Formats: sequence, C-alpha cells, structure tokens
Amino acid sequence: MSEQLKFIVEQLNREPFKKNLNLITFDSLEPMQLLQTLNDVLAEIDPKQALDIREEIPEQTAKRMFTLLGMLKYKPPGGISEVSSFRQGLVAGSKPVVHPILHWLLQRIPELKKRAYLARFLFKLEVPAEFLQDDIIAETYHQYEELVEGFKNIHKECEQLKSSGFSTADIRRDIVAMEEEKDQLIKRVERLRKRVEAVSNHKRMLELARQLRVEKEREESLAHQKQEQKNQLFQAEQRLQRSHIQLKDLQQAAADEKPESLMKRLEEDIKFNSYMVSEKLPRELENMRKVVQYLQKVASEPAMGQAELRELEDKIREINTEINHLIEKKMMRNDPMDDKLSLFRQQAAIIVHKKETKVEELQEAREELAAVERELNMKSSQARERGGAELIRGDEFKRYVAKMRGKSSTYKKKRLEIAELKAEYGVLQRTEEILRERHTAGQQQLQSLEAQRGISGYSDTQEELERVSAIKSELDEMKGRTLDDMSEMVKKLNSVIAQKKSALSPLIKDLRALRQEHAELAPDFEQKKGQYDTCAAGLESNRSKLEQEVRTLREETAQEESRYHHINCLREIIESQMQRAAEQSKINQSMDLQVRRTALREKYISNTAEQESLGKVRKTVFDHLSNLSDS
Repeated sequence: MSEQLKFIVEQLNREPFKKNLNLITFDSLEPMQLLQTLNDVLAEIDPKQALDIREEIPEQTAKRMFTLLGMLKYKPPGGISEVSSFRQGLVAGSKPVVHPILHWLLQRIPELKKRAYLARFLFKLEVPAEFLQDDIIAETYHQYEELVEGFKNIHKECEQLKSSGFSTADIRRDIVAMEEEKDQLIKRVERLRKRVEAVSNHKRMLELARQLRVEKEREESLAHQKQEQKNQLFQAEQRLQRSHIQLKDLQQAAADEKPESLMKRLEEDIKFNSYMVSEKLPRELENMRKVVQYLQKVASEPAMGQAELRELEDKIREINTEINHLIEKKMMRNDPMDDKLSLFRQQAAIIVHKKETKVEELQEAREELAAVERELNMKSSQARERGGAELIRGDEFKRYVAKMRGKSSTYKKKRLEIAELKAEYGVLQRTEEILRERHTAGQQQLQSLEAQRGISGYSDTQEELERVSAIKSELDEMKGRTLDDMSEMVKKLNSVIAQKKSALSPLIKDLRALRQEHAELAPDFEQKKGQYDTCAAGLESNRSKLEQEVRTLREETAQEESRYHHINCLREIIESQMQRAAEQSKINQSMDLQVRRTALREKYISNTAEQESLGKVRKTVFDHLSNLSDS
C-alpha cells in the first residue's frame, strides 16, 4: 500500500498535475478534495470531465465517474458482487476505493487517453426499436453507423501511418515541392497552349496527336498480350514435353519390372498412405483445429492492457509451480506398478515418435526424389531436343564441372573488363559530344562577332591558314622541302589571302551602309517599343482588375446558390413537418380509438407514464436498499 501511495504522489507532483504533495498531505486529504483530485486525473484523460465537483450533486458526480471508469474498462477489486459498495465508496470519497482507481489511472494515462478519445466516437447510441420504424430516423441511424465504421477505418489507417515512420514535416515538404512542381507544370502547359493556339488548325493537330497516343498505348498493350500468350504457349509446350517424358519413363519402368516387385511397391505405398490417412493427418488436423479454436477465442476477447497481461503471467507461473509440485508428489509415491507402466508408456511413446519421424523423413525423401527426377527428365529432354549427347557421369562429370568453373571465372573477368571498357567508352563519347557542342557554339559566336565587326569569313580564313600551316609543317617534317618550295607556298597563300580580301571588300561596303541604316532606324524602334510596353502594361492592369471582379462575382454567385439550396432544403423539411403535424392533428381529432392510438402524442404519453412508474419503482427499491444498508 505504501508503494502504491508513493507512486500516486510521485505522479501527481509531475506534469501536468503539479499538486506539490507528499505522503502526509495526500493521506490527510478530505473526501471532497480526494474526489476533486480523482476528477482532475479523469479530466486529463477526458477533457469533458474538467469541472468543480462542488458545483455538482454527489450522486451525479459518482454516476459520471462510474460511467467513465466503465468505459475505460476499470474492474473494481471486489468484482461484480461489490459494485454497490464500490459505488457508495466512490460517492463518499473513501480512500480504499479512490486510491486503487488513482493508481490504475496514473499507470495508463496515454493508453486511457486514446481509449477515451475513441469511445467518444465509437460508443453507439441505443435507439428504441419503435422509433426505428420511422424511415427518417432509420435512415439517419444507418448513416450514423456508416460514419462510425468509416471513423474506425480512418483511425486504423492513421495509426498505420504513424507507425510507418513517416513524419509530418517530410510530408509537408513533399506537398510543398509537389505544389511548386504543379504550378510550374501549369505554367508550362499554359505557355505551350498559347504557342499551339497561334498555329493554324491546331485543334485538328491536337486530336491527331491524341489519337496517336491512344494507338501507341493500344499497340503496347497488344504487344504485352502477345508476349504473355507466347510465354503461356511456351510453358504449355514445356508441360506437354514433361508429360510425354514421364509417360515414356513409366512405360519403360513398367516394361522392365516384374509383377512381384510392382505388387510389393504398391503394398508399401498403400501402407504408407493408409498410415497417413488414418493416423498422421487426422492428428495434425485435430491439432490445427485446436489452434484455430484457441486463436478465435483469443481474438474474440477484448484487448488487454499491461496490467492484465502481468496478471495472466502470474497465474501461468502459479499453475506451473502447482504442476511441478504434483509431479514431485507423484515421484515421491514411487509405486512399482506405476513405474512399470510408465516405462512401457515411455517405450511406446518413443516408438511412436520414431515412427512419425521416419514417416516424415520418408515423405521428404520421396518429394525430393520426385523433384530431382523431374529436373533430370527436363534436362535430359532439353539435351535431346538440342541434339546433345548422353549425360556425363562419374569422374568425367567432375572434370567437366572443374573446367566449366575455370571458364566461368574467366568469363566473369572478361565481362567485368568489357563493362569497364563500355563505361569508359560512354564517358569518352559524352565528352566528345560536349566538346563538339562547345566547339559549335564557339564557332557560331565567333561568326556573329565577325558579322558585327564586318569581317565575316575571317575565322574560316584563319582556319584555312592554320590548316595550310599544319600541312606545311607536316610536309616540312616529312619531306624536307627546300626554301624554293616554301616560297612558292607563301606566294600561294598570299594570293589566296588577296583573293579573300578582294572578295570581302564589297561585303564590307554593304555592311557600312547597313550600319548607317541601323543607326537611323534605332531611335524609331526604341520609341515604338516604349509605346508598346506602356500600352501592354495598361492592358495587363485592366485585365487583372476584370479578372478580380469576375472572381468576386463568381464567389458571390456560389454563396447565393448555396444559400438558395439551404433555404430550399429547410423549406422542404418544414413542409414535411407541417404535413406530419396536420396528419397527427387529424388522428387526434378522429373519433376512432384505434386510429387515435397510433398518434405519436398517445405513444409519448404512454411511454412517459411507463417511465414515471419505472422511476417510482426504482426509487422505492433504492430507498429500501439504502435503509437496509443504514440498518
């Protein structure tokens, strides 16, 4: 009991209670203060219980606490027979009643919070059967049950997601990233749509592209179906070949063997199969049925907490100790007849166990032999189909395996080298492409600069010079040309340069004229561009204002439509209620007693009278019980 009080005081001094108690102050609490402490703990589990018990009737407080404890599956120490004394102790704030409740609650606050939260939504309302005869009430109750089931499924999914390791921060980041990608895709689609709309006959082209995509998807599905059918056909052919091979083997075995050996093997198979059918399989089936019944019994029972599991473990330990004591007592008696019978029983059990073990080994060996024979037949059939020779056996097969292992290691090394070479080739190929792209971009940039400076073709001339110089150097290195040859080459080069200059001179003159024209047109272009930008900015601002007005009007329209539908539904409900009220008034004014008994007013009056009579009876019983307890 002292350990229990220490635990309660320690938990009440922690967050979120912060009672600042010790053993003496806690033990000296008044019953009202003790009940308020219990109510604070219950309010931590269920926030609806947060109130001051001084503003509530004691019976109402006890009823509320008793209901919540029942919902939390708290079992009183005395069992069902002590429920009345437990209720009275809870009303009076008795320490022997309140202390165990506090100890039980403070041990399981997270688990009980979850249970209280689920009970708020899973506790079904009991509707009398006569009220369910009404279609509206029945339909509403059916919707209520569907919502409860939906809540169960959603809560299970939520728990699975919590236990799966996903964090909300990661999910939020993923959602933000996906939203950004969505916005980017929407913008890209809008830009592409604007480009496509500028093209003539774009709708027809879009329709053709859609049809092309559909046909490609259909082609892929047909190709997939074709491949699946080919696989099925190949598998069917393989099964057919295996069946033919098995048939041939069985025919050969039947032709080679004698009738006596066949009969002997059949008798062994019959004995084995009869043992399996009459003894082994029924025993295994019975064991499986017992396991299934036990699992069904465990599944049907409510979920147990840690305290209940500890109680069951304690009971199991107690029962095991009792069994050990009984075995020791039996061994102490040392009856000689029992010793002989136990010896025979042990020998019989050992023989049965050996028999079962050998049967299992025989069955496994047969299955393994059948699998090996099937594989051997399949391999031999494949070898015969491919025109191979007979199977290799003995030392020759071992030498063949060693040779194949050596070749396999060599093959793996060569394949690794090929993979490395392929990877290096891919890197070099990509490097070559990048360098070519850079070279092309540099050439284009150089040509544009030459065009701007009015010396188009200079780079080509430079390349030609470099090429010629390279040729010259190679010729000098290879053939050792003389100075005369070099002077001739220089003359040729000078003549080529002069020709290029003469060809470029008219282009340079045209370029100068074009530059002058560009200088004259540039101010007009800048002025027109400024006017265009000003006009575009004004139109864009007007368009944004109009879009905002349209968006506002659409929202107002949607609100008015929802309001209209809401008012229309209320009107229909009121009309149906007025119609029912008119029908009830007609029934009440009717002279026929049978008709008047069907009125709701008569039913409510009769139910009220019955409840009042039941209340009076309960009150008298409660007064009688209280008098008996006082006496």
